[in-house]
Amino acid sequence: MKPDSTIKEQSLRPEAARATAKTITKAEEPVVLDDRILTALHAASDKKAHEMVVLDLREVATFTDYFVITSGTNERQVQAISDEVFERLKKNGTPAARVEGRQTAEWILLDYGDFIVHVFDDKARKFYDLERLWRESKRLDLPPEFAAVGNSSLRT
Repeated sequence: MKPDSTIKEQSLRPEAARATAKTITKAEEPVVLDDRILTALHAASDKKAHEMVVLDLREVATFTDYFVITSGTNERQVQAISDEVFERLKKNGTPAARVEGRQTAEWILLDYGDFIVHVFDDKARKFYDLERLWRESKRLDLPPEFAAVGNSSLRT
């Protein structure tokens, strides 16, 4: 029997993904981001993160659905952003499956299964350039409260 190539990994907590969700529209189609991603964005924003981006990887990757990418200007801010995201999501019942890079705070990765939060310092973000690497994904328009937080210098 031929394997079905349309099967996609599901969230470990599908009920959480559907729980109170907001719609963010893109010219092609509306995309619904669940509260966990919005919580991560709010937490990062509260710690003055900049260049916040959400990439929809559902059509180009099987290991996760979304990347949340953001930046801090120095090691302390990068750690503060990742700590705030980690703590808020944990408090809301979504603990990270894995955290990497906290010690060096150049690129901290928080893995939540169906989405991954990347917190970079400015230099590492330009070097690794995940937006270019995953350019085949859809870049989502963020709600206005996030658009004003320094989202222009890294666009290609």
